[in-house]
Amino acid sequence: MAEVGVVRDVDTEKLRQAVQREYTEVANHPDKGFHFHTGRPLAKILGSEDEWLEAIPESAIESLAGTGNPFQLGEIDAGEHVVDLGCGAGMDSFLAAHFTGSEGRVIGVDMTPGMLAKARAAAGEGEFGHLEFKEGLAEELPVPDGWADVVISNGVVNLCPDKPRVFGEMMRILRPGGRIQIADILVQKAVPEEAKNEIDLWTG
Repeated sequence: MAEVGVVRDVDTEKLRQAVQREYTEVANHPDKGFHFHTGRPLAKILGSEDEWLEAIPESAIESLAGTGNPFQLGEIDAGEHVVDLGCGAGMDSFLAAHFTGSEGRVIGVDMTPGMLAKARAAAGEGEFGHLEFKEGLAEELPVPDGWADVVISNGVVNLCPDKPRVFGEMMRILRPGGRIQIADILVQKAVPEEAKNEIDLWTG
């Protein structure tokens, strides 16, 4: 019997390379036009308030490519430690850093170098000493055990073939009583097994 949430036959390395290519394009050419919404128009669709967006660099906003708004699931309090899983160009990480204030800490994690380069450059534009970006996988988060008060993620878990491992990593890095606030894609009808192995269907 197959383990629930694990796709066994997909070529994980090819999948990651395909995802990296797609989101490198979003980082480098945000106005290109994609099969999904991006940037400031998407931020508005997802309910980001103008006041929030004023607090973060435009370069982080323009490459947003999420599916929802993790901040609608609960407030981020001043002083909290937050991990943004699959942070991309960092829009949600910057928002989290705005909410935590300088007494908090935020770590954005992503596997796509182009997105991380853009996020780090944006962080250099302002006073974001309590925000850092790390390269890593959702299945192997570069964060210590029990460090986070909150794990946020936006449209990333659906791209991971081993979802139980991803959620296991979230639980590992959360302190006791910590919380998970994710926005992602859900399906009402099971995806056929043969379709799960088609990498083109994962990325669009």
